[in-house]
Amino acid sequence: MLPLLVLGAALWGALTGLLVPRAAYRLSVAPGEDWRAESPEGHPIGSWTGLARCPRGGWYGPRTWGVVTVTALVCAAVAATTGTRPELGAWLLLAPFGVLLAVVDFTVHRLPDVLTLPLAGAALALLGAVTLVPEQGGSWSGALYGALALAGAYFVLFLINPNGMGFGDVKLALALGAVLGWYGWGVLLLGTFAGFLLAALYGAGLVIARRAGRKTAIPFGPFLIAGAFVGLLLGGYAA
Repeated sequence: MLPLLVLGAALWGALTGLLVPRAAYRLSVAPGEDWRAESPEGHPIGSWTGLARCPRGGWYGPRTWGVVTVTALVCAAVAATTGTRPELGAWLLLAPFGVLLAVVDFTVHRLPDVLTLPLAGAALALLGAVTLVPEQGGSWSGALYGALALAGAYFVLFLINPNGMGFGDVKLALALGAVLGWYGWGVLLLGTFAGFLLAALYGAGLVIARRAGRKTAIPFGPFLIAGAFVGLLLGGYAA
């Protein structure tokens, strides 16, 4: 049963991953600019969903097959650790948006409100629906308190050092706190620590490789998302 579940989750991740590059390309603009409506070759992009491919065959945006592979692996790993518990449905629906946010932030150092705020509401709504199904492995109240606690903590960090913690990260924390808080405070702390650790390792690697200085800004969102993914895997396995 589990191998089939993992395979199905990987297939879901691959199919949804195909849709990420177009949305990422449209959203990867500087603050204050309109979302992109044309491909690099000047062809109009008709909608937010679909392949990042021009009518004449040219691909644009992030490398599609890389994004597909990452999304498939993320979904497969979540399925392997969560198993048949009902919250898996919520994780599979949220995972492609986490990948999308990570790609956008890496590209333009920005976490758009059009993604972060609806993602937080969707996470709480989906987990609320999960509580109506037997054998779930977490707590909706834990998800709610986790969202508020993590966003509050990041807001304090933002006030202390706005250059180190952006306000987009604070908004993202609502969704990540809900996901991690579902499995309890221990998972919330672990996932948060993992995010900071990954960001620190990345920054140190850039400095060692002389590709950045000590004060160079790096996108924090992808590492917060990666840390939450690590916490989610451990929480799902232990639940």
